[in-house]
Amino acid sequence: MGREEMAQKLLEMIEPLVESNGYELVKLDYAARRYGLLHLVIDHENGVTIDDCELISRAVSEFLDKKDPISHAYSLEVSSPGLERPLTKMNHFERFRGEKVKIISREEIEGSKKIAGTLREISGEIVSVEKEDGKMVKIPYPAIKKANLWYIKPDKGKM
Repeated sequence: MGREEMAQKLLEMIEPLVESNGYELVKLDYAARRYGLLHLVIDHENGVTIDDCELISRAVSEFLDKKDPISHAYSLEVSSPGLERPLTKMNHFERFRGEKVKIISREEIEGSKKIAGTLREISGEIVSVEKEDGKMVKIPYPAIKKANLWYIKPDKGKM
C-alpha cells in the first residue's frame, strides 16, 4: 500500500475517534520512511492546549495499538493548527472568509500556482482570493493542493 493510500486509511480510522473526543482532525500526515511518522493536527472551538494534544495522543495510540494498521515503528505527534493553520476542508474556507491566505494550486491559475491574498468568497466549489494588487482570483476547490492562513507580523509602528 502506498503512502497516500495508507494516509487515507489512517484518516478514515482516526477521524471518528478524534471527533468522538470533541475535536476536529484538521490534517493527518503520514510518512513511512525508516522511522515512520504519523502527525495529527487537531482543533477545538476553544483552542488547543498541550493537555488536549496529550489526550488525543493517548486515545489514538491506544486505538492504533489495538488495530495495528502500521506494520513498522513510527512516532505519533499531535499538535494544534498554529498561526498559519492549514485549510484542508471546504468549511475551513467558509470559516476563515476575510482572512489572509496562501494557496498552492495543482495547476497554474492566471499564470501561477501560488496565490496569496484575502479570502473573499466561497461559491459552490470556487474559492475567490483578492490578491494584494486588488485582482480577484477564482480557484476551483479540487485544484487546491495546499492552503494555509497567512500570518503577517504586525508593523511595530502601527500597534
